[in-house]
Amino acid sequence: MCANFKAITHQQALQLGLPNIVFEYDDEIFPSFQTPLLFKSQKGLEWRSVNFGLVPKWSEDMEIAKHTYNARNETLLEKRSFAEAFTKCQFGVIPVSEFYESKYINGKPQRWAVRRKDGQAFYIAALYEVTRLKDGEIVRSATMISMDAHQHEMMKEFHEPRTDKRSVVVIPHHRLDEWLSLKQVDISSFIEGFPVDEFECLYCPKQRHDKNSPQMDMFD
Repeated sequence: MCANFKAITHQQALQLGLPNIVFEYDDEIFPSFQTPLLFKSQKGLEWRSVNFGLVPKWSEDMEIAKHTYNARNETLLEKRSFAEAFTKCQFGVIPVSEFYESKYINGKPQRWAVRRKDGQAFYIAALYEVTRLKDGEIVRSATMISMDAHQHEMMKEFHEPRTDKRSVVVIPHHRLDEWLSLKQVDISSFIEGFPVDEFECLYCPKQRHDKNSPQMDMFD
């Protein structure tokens, strides 16, 4: 499950021929942080700043977002939090420079980064929602879609031993428009592990921050 990643940079967006990102966001993203989401409207490709953690329309506040930043592709229609956005085909991508997972070495978790070898940003499949909370606040939010990774050469090495092995779903660059234009809920052709020969993983210990930083609770 991906709970921490480095967002796409403005330079990477330019290199990929994407629209300019006109809002600010943190370099590293954690649940309930704001992150860039790319989607397709009648005007073409557009960016929105969204909460990392989907807030469904029936939610009265933001608390649920702490538990909805990843969504299993196998149960999108079954989970109340994601079913409406999925049925409405509200597909987007969260482009990232790299994402972080825990690898257990001698029984202790280490933070490792997964990134493209060529340095390009890549697209993680996402669902998005727009919700009006009880207090009238309008919240734009999104979740990353995940898949089984037990057979993936790279991703099966992550997460705690004897636990479920999951990976984010990476949308290939050449299928971006196809994904963003999808108008039906059969996403099976996109549920495949990213090509290991195009990616690399490396030990990436976190930097120490002050005691109030969310990073302090990650990968200790």
